[in-house]
Amino acid sequence: MPAAEPQAAAPLTWQPPAGALWSGRWVDGASSMPVHDPEDGSLLGRVTDASPAEVDEAVTGVAAAVASGENWPAWRRREVLDAAAQLVLKRRELLTQVISREGCKTVQEAGGEVARAAETLRLSAQQAGCLTGETLPFSDTPRGHDRLGWYTREPVGVVAAITPFNDPLNLVAHKMGPALAGGNGIVLKPAEATPLTALAFARILLDAGVPADRFAIVPGTGSGAGRALVGHHLVDLVSFTGGYRTGNEVARTAGAKKTLMELGGNNAVLVLADADRELAAQAVVDGAFGVAGQNCLSVQRVFVDARIAARFTQDVVKATEALTVGGKADPRTDIGPLINEREARRVEEWVREALDHGAELLAGGRREGAFHWPTVLTGVPADARVMTDEVFGPVLTIEPFDTVDEAVARANDTHYGLQAGVFTTGLDTALTVAERLRVGAVMVNDSSDFRIDAMPFGGPRRSGVGREGVRYAVEAMTEPKVIAVRRGA
Repeated sequence: MPAAEPQAAAPLTWQPPAGALWSGRWVDGASSMPVHDPEDGSLLGRVTDASPAEVDEAVTGVAAAVASGENWPAWRRREVLDAAAQLVLKRRELLTQVISREGCKTVQEAGGEVARAAETLRLSAQQAGCLTGETLPFSDTPRGHDRLGWYTREPVGVVAAITPFNDPLNLVAHKMGPALAGGNGIVLKPAEATPLTALAFARILLDAGVPADRFAIVPGTGSGAGRALVGHHLVDLVSFTGGYRTGNEVARTAGAKKTLMELGGNNAVLVLADADRELAAQAVVDGAFGVAGQNCLSVQRVFVDARIAARFTQDVVKATEALTVGGKADPRTDIGPLINEREARRVEEWVREALDHGAELLAGGRREGAFHWPTVLTGVPADARVMTDEVFGPVLTIEPFDTVDEAVARANDTHYGLQAGVFTTGLDTALTVAERLRVGAVMVNDSSDFRIDAMPFGGPRRSGVGREGVRYAVEAMTEPKVIAVRRGA
């Protein structure tokens, strides 16, 4: 598998005005933490490591702005979010650099994320004008015959948001766009590894005209800033994207609050005997190894009809071995590093565990520092972690099946249920399989790794609570308020 020659990375040309943003101003907290490039460990800058007291100041400030009753009408929210979408595109080069340097995306992947973030903001702007209610049937009961009524949708209040490292711009936009569109205030704690992107996004929101006291950015650790934010008594809703175990801790810390959580997947793809084999193989490789597999929608388990399994597996291995592993800044690179060496070592350990228990290595299996080469396994025991848990790394398993019933049962044999894919040329078969897969979305003749930002996004079981996707997040971040008028009073 080729490796690109490393290219020296240019210095990071953007730094935030300060290490955090709260109470309507850029501030440096009492403590700071470094931000490193995971590829070479170079220091990119420092941001605030917010303490519980500083988080309290940030939340209190946003809550005061929301409670003040200051008029921030829907049309104005729409205008500033549209302006922010345009600024994201205008600053694409800068945002691409920041995303790629502090995170794990290649420059091509980072550029794609910038475009998606602009789309997310555009969709959020549209939803600001769709916060409509409906009339209520008071006359349908004798007790309501002399009343007229309706409901409107009102902001929940203060949203606490915690985002992961793998989409440091678009997932921030997926929290902040809907929250602001709904008229809320929001306090964001970005991932420890990728806070610079969130601060660059904050600069865009300010330049677009979002009131500075309506949002705050509090970088910090999960055990410090994260815990203080989620448990704060002035927070009305918690929006979290991350792992299932952390999600459990978030729920315990939040207590009796509304929560919106996307907690990952262990996504399966079914390749039936009548599938376009080459299309399926390329889609599986693309879906498994983008962002070095650090994606909740990544293809992890493939079940392929035994009649085409040998040829399909050969196609997948060939496409995998053609991928180039290398530096993120190199346009030739397909696969960059994981977010840190610790994660790469964990993936290596899971692969070794599967091999020690009888799995066969077909491609990859190599690690150097934070880089783990895209890996294809077969014959993996059903209880191996690469089959049962979310790998969140560049590892793909391929297993044959004899009947469609068997394939569906094996695909559903997981605690997760985010998305799945099925490849077949039979429409009836595709619809039947889609109905039986217990997931939030089924992609027909595509891998699990596809979504548009307007979709309801999420899944049952350990994959989360509620749905994201802009319209659905706005609904979750607003509440119905009933108004009833008694006639003749």
